[in-house]
Amino acid sequence: MNIPFRSLLTCAASAAVFLAAVAPGGPAHAQPGEVKNVVLVHGAFADGSGWRGVYEDLVGRGYRVTIVQNPLTSLSDDIAATRRVVERQDGPTLLVGHSYGGAVITAVGVDPKVSGLVYVSGLAPDAGETIAQQYADYPAPPAFVIETGPDGFGFLNAEKFKAGFAADTTDEVAAFLRDAQVPINMSIFQDVFTDAAWRTKPSWAVIATQDQAIDPRMLRQSADRIGAQITEVAASHVAFLTHPGVVADVIDRAAKESGQM
Repeated sequence: MNIPFRSLLTCAASAAVFLAAVAPGGPAHAQPGEVKNVVLVHGAFADGSGWRGVYEDLVGRGYRVTIVQNPLTSLSDDIAATRRVVERQDGPTLLVGHSYGGAVITAVGVDPKVSGLVYVSGLAPDAGETIAQQYADYPAPPAFVIETGPDGFGFLNAEKFKAGFAADTTDEVAAFLRDAQVPINMSIFQDVFTDAAWRTKPSWAVIATQDQAIDPRMLRQSADRIGAQITEVAASHVAFLTHPGVVADVIDRAAKESGQM
């Protein structure tokens, strides 16, 4: 009996689909995709270089890590810079934001590639809110002093820099951070957010109990509001710099757990 070649191809294709469905490791037994991409987003008065310890730890665990360099010139510019990096990821991606970087990932995290959000002393405004509104009940601690220039960009006061920003670093490290600080356009804190990714994406929060830039009570209140899993660490505002292993552990856990959701 002669069977048309096209019919043979159809039968073979059907058999292949059936075998893939029932074979171990096939679609019927597929495991949730692992999250292997991590994007780190810095905050105000800094650049991405402070993430190096966390970066090296995560790379050692097998993650593909990318660090955003936000210009801090406007909220839209920083959102665009972070989106640009997310677009380059090859699969599910975990977003990590420090301080003001938390606000940035709150906006960018609605991207379908983003599996979860990690806030490291991070701000997490809701849609319709400004960053400034988050400080209504908990003003910045007295050691955190911003000096705004005529052009509207702010620097941290040099004399109080270490106490307010990096109290648990050495004098040498604090001096470098002070002299390398990146000013931020202060108008950013009045911009209204249109997206809040934490409403639809799982969140984790690292809270520095000795933070003198953002009141830890405010960080706890924010983390509770967004339903984040909380890890506390006895550190200053730059916990990612002084306790990179703790922060990397939280990111690792978030990557694994968000991949199962």
